[in-house]
Amino acid sequence: MFKQVLFLLLLFLSHYSFSDEPKDYPFYSFDEAIQQAKEKSKPIFVYFGRYGCGYCEKTNVEAFSSAGVKQIYTAHYVLAYVDSESGKRLRLPSGERITERELGTRYKAFVTPVFSFLSSEGKQIHQIIGVQSKESLIAADKKVQDLISKASSQ
Repeated sequence: MFKQVLFLLLLFLSHYSFSDEPKDYPFYSFDEAIQQAKEKSKPIFVYFGRYGCGYCEKTNVEAFSSAGVKQIYTAHYVLAYVDSESGKRLRLPSGERITERELGTRYKAFVTPVFSFLSSEGKQIHQIIGVQSKESLIAADKKVQDLISKASSQ
């Protein structure tokens, strides 16, 4: 009986405590996202998360489960997920090879979650930090779209 309860508890915790990118979204690795963004002439939305991040999971459940958020973000951005503690290597457009952890440091993702909006060249446009609601993600998108519009009209 104890083993069954322990198994169910571990199953429950693995579903709710250990966070990855939101399900049912087309997230790419960072280097793939840069390539896709250039091909599609779209900005990049980078989700810096990490394994075991409860705040990431809270954002996934409360914000990314929204059909409206999914519609907006998949239409406006190439999506990238970066595990800010990972040693996984990636190649930047310059040819430089760094780890996801090093990329997180470059974009000042010292806590998780951090959401960075980048140009297709990788230049930061806007960044939001911490747990997000669907309303705050929609507001961030509006701000980024305004910033892009202003920059292109100059």
